[in-house]
Amino acid sequence: MCGRFALKNSPREVEALLGLAEVEDFPPRYNIAPTQPILTVIAGPSRPRGSNLPDRETLLVRWGLWPSWVKKPKELPLLINARSETAAEKAAFRAAMRHRRALIPASGFYEWRRDGSGRSQPFWVQPRSGGLVAFAGLVETWIEPGGSEIDTGAIMTTAASSDLASIHHRMPVVIRPEDFARWLDCRSYEPRHVADLLTAVEAGFFEVIPVSDKVNSVANTGPDIQEPVELPAPATKAQQLQLF
Repeated sequence: MCGRFALKNSPREVEALLGLAEVEDFPPRYNIAPTQPILTVIAGPSRPRGSNLPDRETLLVRWGLWPSWVKKPKELPLLINARSETAAEKAAFRAAMRHRRALIPASGFYEWRRDGSGRSQPFWVQPRSGGLVAFAGLVETWIEPGGSEIDTGAIMTTAASSDLASIHHRMPVVIRPEDFARWLDCRSYEPRHVADLLTAVEAGFFEVIPVSDKVNSVANTGPDIQEPVELPAPATKAQQLQLF
């Protein structure tokens, strides 16, 4: 799954990766959590042939998708992730998968490995080559009874690559730059036409860095939460026998 991520790269880097004319300045964000606003990129209005204007635009959305048909969204489970294998059929995501696919720029994400005792070790997962990635996202607009509109979104996930599976069995879907246009083009491409994009990146694409449990608290938002920590050495057989 993806329950926390970061966007610490500059707005100019986001513009360069996603082919945007201008992104409003924003500070680095090291601990983005559910229900907070997240930056998404969606297809813009159609442009005349030969136009130099960008055909993509940014949108800030609430992280946690509210389907348009929900009457009381606060009673809905928190839909921060959408399973790529079933999103096209699930009532909560079907319309967004057909009409409102998005890209979510990220510097990386956090994942937790749980052991048998219930304890968990957090990891910072970032592209091995550095830079930014774009997660596959879905956007839905919910209209409250008074007429106000709230844009909401979710990150799509898939089965984890072999090198990440030991930490968690799911991971965000990464859309490659050469596939941005096809993923965002909901006019020409139905969900079945982009299903091939919803797979895990190859093993080795990401590097995994153990970090402290500072990231567990949404109040901790500084770069120190990404500082590497040393994992404890595995218990020896003698130490394990002493537990019984």
